Order: sequence, then structure tokens, then C-alpha cells
Amino acid sequence: MKELVEVIAKSLVEHPEEVEVTEKETGKSIVVELKVAPSDMGKVIGKQGRIAKAIRSVVKAAASKDDKKVIVDIL
Repeated sequence: MKELVEVIAKSLVEHPEEVEVTEKETGKSIVVELKVAPSDMGKVIGKQGRIAKAIRSVVKAAASKDDKKVIVDIL
């Protein structure tokens, strides 16, 4: 999941070198934390959170085959 979020985020931002993704596994759920440059925050979140919601949907669909719950946090 970490790699998927990283690829999506790097394709959206102007400063891909500042994208940091960490993954923490707790039981049946995985928490993926995404950090980007402050100037790129709006590009990752999108208008009314639409891009963030789309990222979460894609990751959730990819995790469904592993029977895991994934939470994507944008920091």
C-alpha cells in the first residue's frame, strides 16, 4: 500500500522529492501516513477533498483483496 500511495502522490505534486510515506500495521488494519511539502498540500487534498477521497478509494480497493482495512492520513 505504501508504494501505491507514494506513486500517486509523487505524480500529483510539484516537489516529489519531499513526499514521505510511512506505513504502520495494527492487527487487521494498516495506517498509511502521507507527508508532502506545505505548498503541495492543496494539490493532494483537492477541491473539497475530492483528490484525497479518490486516493483513499483506490487504496481501499487495492487492500480489499488482502482482506485488510487501510486508513490514509494526510499530514
